[in-house]
Amino acid sequence: MKKIISTVLLFSAVAALAFSAGKKKSTLKVGATPEPHAEILNLVKADLKKQGINLKVVEFTDYVTPNKALEDGQIDANFFQHLPYLNSFNEEQGTHLSSAGGIHIEPIALYSNKHKSIADIPAGSNIGIPNDPTNEGRALLLLQSAGLITLKASAGITATPLDIASNPKNLKFTEVEAASLPRILADVDAAVINGNYAIPAGLNASKDGLFVEGSDSPYVNVIAVKTGRENDSAIQALIKAVQSAKVKEWIQKKYPNGDVIAVF
Repeated sequence: MKKIISTVLLFSAVAALAFSAGKKKSTLKVGATPEPHAEILNLVKADLKKQGINLKVVEFTDYVTPNKALEDGQIDANFFQHLPYLNSFNEEQGTHLSSAGGIHIEPIALYSNKHKSIADIPAGSNIGIPNDPTNEGRALLLLQSAGLITLKASAGITATPLDIASNPKNLKFTEVEAASLPRILADVDAAVINGNYAIPAGLNASKDGLFVEGSDSPYVNVIAVKTGRENDSAIQALIKAVQSAKVKEWIQKKYPNGDVIAVF
């Protein structure tokens, strides 16, 4: 009888260990800039935890480090950049990163502390723009749409000031890291600022922007992974969680003026 009981107890212990192993949580480290990317990720932590995935959000404040960390395997994914930037980064840095899914658009906008409209911007004004290739091109395309400059027909999404065909107001351009643009806004006449840096600085595109990018923008923010990991189960679970009705409703509620627009 004792032998039977011992056998039953042993079987129960083994079964419990097997069940515990099956329920073991995996950790998914995702790099993100604070707002809205890290906020969105933190919103789905509990949902992923129910699936056995422990989501750890690692915050970055620039556009280069999170891609290098992803390439080096320090993180499993990142969420901060739009697709043109990702493609450009791969070409320039020789990295092997891919989009696992598109999440939202953050319309870029022209802001000013000194002028209240495009028409008020005087000749010879100094305009701050991002210095990385894709965001600089995006900024110049915005200024062209605003009627401030005209770009050469051959200029694309990586346009630089050298591609300006006409500049009626003889505008000058200060090229700085995108993250620094809110800080230099007081020192220039106007600046084109990315949404994920404008929002934490208290800037609202629809309220404060002199000119705002259209909602049909091709600059969709994506969750990026090392190429080959797009279909990993944990990555797919992350994409599904972020592309949920819960996140869409949160975006619409927090950004009713269209500073962030869900694309799913």
